[in-house]
Amino acid sequence: DPQQVKLRFALAFPDLYEIGTSHFGMQILYHLLNSRPEIAAERVFAPALDMERELRSSKTPLFSLENHTPLDRFDIIGFSLLYELNYTNIITMLELSGIPVLSAERSPRHPLIIAGGPCTCNPEPVADFFDAMVVGDGEQAALELCRTWLEWNVSGETERESLLRRWSRIEGVYIPAFFSPRYDTNGFQSLAPRRDNDPTVRRAVVADLDAAPFPDRPIVPFGKPVHDRLRLEVSRGCSRGCRFCQAGMIYRPVRERTPGKLLDLTQAALAATGYEDVSLLSLSTGDYGCIAGLMERLIARLAPERVAVSLPSLRAGTLTPELMELIRKVRKTGFTIAPEAGSQRLRDVINKNVTEAEIVATVEDAFRSGWQLIKLYFMIGLPTETDEDLAQLVSLVRRLSRLKGSGRRRGQINVSAATFIPKPHTPFQWQPQLELSESRLRLRRLQEELAMPGIQVKWQNPEMSLIEGVWARGDRRLGRVLLAAHRRGCRFDGWGDSFNFSAWMDAFAEAGIDPAFYTTRPRSPNEPLPWDHIDSGVTKEFLAREWENALASKLTPDCRWGECQGCGVCDFDLVRPRVHRDDPPDLKVPAVDVGPPYKKIQVSYEKTGSARFFGHLELANIMLRALRRAAIPVKFSEGFHPKPKVSFDNPLPTGTESEEERLVLTVPQRVSPISIVARLNAQLPEGLRVYACSEQIGPPAASCTFRVSFAAPVSLPNIHLGPDRLLTVSTH
Repeated sequence: DPQQVKLRFALAFPDLYEIGTSHFGMQILYHLLNSRPEIAAERVFAPALDMERELRSSKTPLFSLENHTPLDRFDIIGFSLLYELNYTNIITMLELSGIPVLSAERSPRHPLIIAGGPCTCNPEPVADFFDAMVVGDGEQAALELCRTWLEWNVSGETERESLLRRWSRIEGVYIPAFFSPRYDTNGFQSLAPRRDNDPTVRRAVVADLDAAPFPDRPIVPFGKPVHDRLRLEVSRGCSRGCRFCQAGMIYRPVRERTPGKLLDLTQAALAATGYEDVSLLSLSTGDYGCIAGLMERLIARLAPERVAVSLPSLRAGTLTPELMELIRKVRKTGFTIAPEAGSQRLRDVINKNVTEAEIVATVEDAFRSGWQLIKLYFMIGLPTETDEDLAQLVSLVRRLSRLKGSGRRRGQINVSAATFIPKPHTPFQWQPQLELSESRLRLRRLQEELAMPGIQVKWQNPEMSLIEGVWARGDRRLGRVLLAAHRRGCRFDGWGDSFNFSAWMDAFAEAGIDPAFYTTRPRSPNEPLPWDHIDSGVTKEFLAREWENALASKLTPDCRWGECQGCGVCDFDLVRPRVHRDDPPDLKVPAVDVGPPYKKIQVSYEKTGSARFFGHLELANIMLRALRRAAIPVKFSEGFHPKPKVSFDNPLPTGTESEEERLVLTVPQRVSPISIVARLNAQLPEGLRVYACSEQIGPPAASCTFRVSFAAPVSLPNIHLGPDRLLTVSTH
């Protein structure tokens, strides 16, 4: 009951529900905050453009998903900042809530607006919009923010300044109002702390993932989000040391969960969700120290239930043919590797630590193991890149294309290319971004030279990369650009069909700011950077040393198994690498039990109330996952992609209610029809109710469908008519 809690917290995601609902960080915070009886956390997402228009025209404030509570009634609103091109959506969500967008204009009656996520490693471009920002891992910091707010709320103090003072003493919490920006004659920003507050903000780090909260009962959406599967975080951080990679720097050190903990979490989460896919989540999943043993144990447990295991993006050389065979035995999922650069020279510059031979061997093994689609990811405009590097990229892709066979089973290679963006807290943070005209030229060259059968080339809009680069390395002056772009209708700038480059250029002109100042201009190592006050743990000296190593094409080894490279993150007491090794497993592919004799059961159910808005595919997914949660075994088909043998009646039109719908299950003989009703109803959402189950003997009876049109409104018992007064009836 929201009225019985002391703190109401809105978790705000500045993108569509389909994107945000599967974000693992939001799932963690939702689980963490709602596990506290004194806190109620609800979710809110950016409304799509048509819904924004509807909210504005009807003067309806933006509200939370769970209880439809207007956002201005919450105590704290926390935004997830994952992507710079979502910033305009933050302005939209605050405006629709009736909350002033600038923190300086808010009164004590307004909620406190905070933010977290990887973009806070340079918080300055949006600093004027937030009361507080969390830098680093958010689990402990979020709880401390809430605990401090609860203490402040009962203390009798009313000035927000006193609360912000308390918050500023929490590790990882940045209070923008406590820092004043100054600009020198060159236009470089530096920050001066107010009064006695610390001049730097140290990143918060969760030292031990095994002791950290894990969302083992995440909300399962009715619709289809972008990641429609169970996401299992096997580790956090990466020490490979790729010099372009911001995540590899700001999430150090490597912290792995133990295999036993992961197996327990998987069992609990699958039982609670009914997912049919498990994705092993980390920055470099193939580097997990126990990956072979974990995969063997996971698949041994999950193969009989036909639950697939996927590794989202892999380094060439980390996935052996034996592991590939394990994965494909259940169901082949996507296969993506990221060479990043085409030539060995450039891969050495960026410290990719992968050879062309390893790339070729990995792709060859994948095609041989039955994968038909391989995705490759490259960047253009990396520091020191030459025409020869691009030529070798084309040569590498063509060579890989020749590995995909011929005839009906001929494979496909998808190449994705994006313009490199030098991000803060990386060895390349001082380097310029490629000019827009040059980005277009190089992408066009790749498109033309890879125009071959079996190869598809996709690329990120270079104009979008330019805007992203500005926001990644900008300062506080960009706040007025954001407001100007929003007034010009900029929304969902990370979506190709919504991005409006000319509106952005007009906004920069209105604010009197040249985007090139932040992107294509090289920076001196002595130049003050807008993010200098953010201490990621990785020292500037280490980053500068890594840039010198890049110029010399000198590789820096992974400290995970070798000696410390002196990046500065670890104190070797609490904060240190936590990695695990196990004995090489016996990688035998588990046999899938064909099961006992089967029978067919007809299930009769009703679809009423809000459930009438489920489309047929959504309904099928809801039923299949409910069957898994109810532990009702269902027979699967054979082949590369086994499917549960469940058949549905012809679909109802969306929005139509029905008191008698049917589906047919193929289940083992031991399953009693009587037991299905209660077990399945316990797992179904409101509006779906099973009321009968019976064994199906012989073929199903033929059925017919007819439509009746009434000349005038009628009232008939147990009959539901739409506004068009059309009735659809299916009968035997």
